[in-house]
Amino acid sequence: MALQREHGAEHPFWALGPFKIRLPFIHYRWEFPEMIQGLIMFVVSLGMIPLLMKYLGMPYEAALAFCVVAGIGYLLPALMGVPLVPGWITPAIPVVLLYLQAFEPGPEAVKAMIALQILVFIIFLFLGLTGLGNKLVKVIPNSLKSGIIIGAGIAAMMGELKTGGRIDNTPVSLLIGCIVSAYVLFSLSFKHFVETSRVAKTISNFGMIPGMVVAMLVGWAVSEYPLPDVQWGITQPDFALMANFLVFNVGMPSADMFLLAIPTALIAYVIAFGDILVGFTLCQRVDHLRTDEKIELNVTRVHLVTAIRNALHALFAPWPGLAGPLWTAAHATIAERYALGRKAMDSIYSGGGTFWITGLIAIFILPLVTVFKPVLPIALSLTLVLTAYICIMVGMEELKNSTERGVAGIVAVTLAMPDPKSTVYAVVIGLILYWLIERPNAAQRSKQDRSMLADNTADIEASDPQGVVRN
Repeated sequence: MALQREHGAEHPFWALGPFKIRLPFIHYRWEFPEMIQGLIMFVVSLGMIPLLMKYLGMPYEAALAFCVVAGIGYLLPALMGVPLVPGWITPAIPVVLLYLQAFEPGPEAVKAMIALQILVFIIFLFLGLTGLGNKLVKVIPNSLKSGIIIGAGIAAMMGELKTGGRIDNTPVSLLIGCIVSAYVLFSLSFKHFVETSRVAKTISNFGMIPGMVVAMLVGWAVSEYPLPDVQWGITQPDFALMANFLVFNVGMPSADMFLLAIPTALIAYVIAFGDILVGFTLCQRVDHLRTDEKIELNVTRVHLVTAIRNALHALFAPWPGLAGPLWTAAHATIAERYALGRKAMDSIYSGGGTFWITGLIAIFILPLVTVFKPVLPIALSLTLVLTAYICIMVGMEELKNSTERGVAGIVAVTLAMPDPKSTVYAVVIGLILYWLIERPNAAQRSKQDRSMLADNTADIEASDPQGVVRN
């Protein structure tokens, strides 16, 4: 029997330094709807396998072992007191892949990935301990931040649409899957159906699963993907083979690799910090609806847990997706069900905890893994296409004037170039354009604001000689 929570209090936990430990069945109950989602959505985590095989040059069995390490990392936020459902730093994946293209698949690419993962770990750890993360993101020009986000979205989309890309090779299944996913997740007309139809509401609760399932069925029906060879038993990830791709065997990255990885690491952090803000907003949106539980949103703890996950990957599973603080689609789905009340979901931690515990278990269920194995590219493609849409949408919304839009557009196009050093070029060009174009405008606006303030003050003094308004 799980520990009971007093109405309006924070969910029970065991204190451990800056962390708050919560265990299933001891601190929170098992949530069956999230268990069902985990048995299907875990396939998205397996979608990293094609990238591991292509860019790091590892066989399938070793890549599957990497997924087990990633699955352990996904458990840490709910375990250590973070209410966000974790995932990859998905918008950064195209940028990471551009960085990896400069290295030969195999030991060199693995070392390059380790260098990047170590830098991401250091950034999260340092900014988490010092509390400087929020300040750093505020210092970065808005046009540069938005340009990076838009450019990551363009790069993700172009990677799928290019000649020889996944959509080019399997257009029917992926295009239909993208259309269904986009309709369920973003369509205004579907949101109207959700308000009036119980079936539509049920479908919306599963996020991108409907589009994924439709894409898989269509892919099998039109023979774009081979039918699965379903096997029974337990999967056997090859941890011995996996060891050949770890820092203990390939060696430490060179100084040049660390230097080349710095821009990509900084871009990944900027994107990840945006994910933290999105996750906190989703929590705040449902927190006021659930007066029975107080959700603690601790920026430092999120940074520390994300740092630990990236350190885990750097040592035991270099991961092109990196370890991000939020899987937006999954967290949004869980938050929506959490808002329905305590009977629907006991705690925000019980939803996220159950989801990823089930996801880790599912990796060892051979029938599930073999069913999804032929169609793993679908999960990755849908994730990247939907991420592209969200990145472009969010990036455009953040731009406040035509000058920022122009600078951001140049940054985005530069970042999306098929060049391993495009991240460096994009950051440099963005900063130069900001100082040459935007900064003078900012100074001029400040001068105009001071002039307007002086004029207004003079008008007030003229119309109010006794100083009544000012006093």
